[in-house]
Amino acid sequence: MTSPEPPRSPEQRLRDTLDRLRDDKDAWVATASSDGAPCLVPLSFVWHGDALVMATRRTNPTAVNVTPTGTVRVTLGPTRDVVLIEGEAEIIEGTALPTATGDAFAAKLTWDPRKDSRWVYLRITPYTVRAWREVNELADRDLMLSGTWLVRPSSAASATDRSSLPS
Repeated sequence: MTSPEPPRSPEQRLRDTLDRLRDDKDAWVATASSDGAPCLVPLSFVWHGDALVMATRRTNPTAVNVTPTGTVRVTLGPTRDVVLIEGEAEIIEGTALPTATGDAFAAKLTWDPRKDSRWVYLRITPYTVRAWREVNELADRDLMLSGTWLVRPSSAASATDRSSLPS
């Protein structure tokens, strides 16, 4: 049995998380109905500004579940490299989506649901972000709490990474 890699620094974990938000295309999204029935689905996303943006049909359980509470959980990555995001989701009609956001979504995912009124966007603003690989990273897994980033990228981080962080 091999021992796990040494834990990453919080700054490295943040850089890895921002890279995943920029590069990954799909995430698992968990919601619950008003009577507590869970729903877990994969959705494609773009990280734009300070939020995740996804699209789903307005009649799908994910969109229906978001309407009463707005609370969602999103996970990125495999079980040995997890990014867990808890946030508030809002439904945005394609016609109300800012053009730059819709263009970023379409460019990354090579698909533009703005042209089909059956689809709506979910704009998920994170209030908690956690990232870990092994048990040795669990103690310092919190990168954001109550909507505030706890870690800032080091000066070695790229300007793109820094611009992804709220001020």
